[in-house]
Amino acid sequence: MDFKDIQNAWNNEKAENIILPDNLEKIKSANTPLDKIRKNLKKELLYQSVSVAFIGFIPCLYAFPEKWIAPFYLFFSIFVAVCVYYLVKLYFFYKRLNKITLSTKDSLYETYFDIRLNMELYKTFGFALTPFVILFLIGFLYDKFSKQPGFQLNDFSNSQLISVFTVVTFSILSMGLALEWWVHHFYGKYAKEIKMVIDQLKEE
Repeated sequence: MDFKDIQNAWNNEKAENIILPDNLEKIKSANTPLDKIRKNLKKELLYQSVSVAFIGFIPCLYAFPEKWIAPFYLFFSIFVAVCVYYLVKLYFFYKRLNKITLSTKDSLYETYFDIRLNMELYKTFGFALTPFVILFLIGFLYDKFSKQPGFQLNDFSNSQLISVFTVVTFSILSMGLALEWWVHHFYGKYAKEIKMVIDQLKEE
């Protein structure tokens, strides 16, 4: 390869990395939905942290029977561990978003896929909390049924069993649907706007 070939190769490589003004404007237009995702995630982290702390005071606020306090805090400790694991991951995601500057196609692609990945992480977080909600509901229903005269643990009536199964099933389905709506409303629709910018760049 002579000098002219080397120069042509160098020029071609530089041309591939040049971003035309029109493309640059399109890439920068993705900053608006990205800012909304940052804002929503910041609020989410704050509200989730406060909610976890508030749940820890529920036995004091609602005068739990003494026999329920130890089991409650046993499950609460596991609940906190799960929350901390996911909230820390979401916090690092938030920190990455704050450092992102959308100036190239590569940065736009990377940001979009990072957002999609963490949307799935958020859904996993929600599903990981579902068993705790179910256990709380079962405990609540058991406490309610146990107040009936002559109630025995192995003496559930058919109507009581049906009530428990109905509440558990409905709760799981409701949480799944609510979670899908929540992620789409606060993150998904903005990720879709970024994807539209990516699709426009592909067409050119």
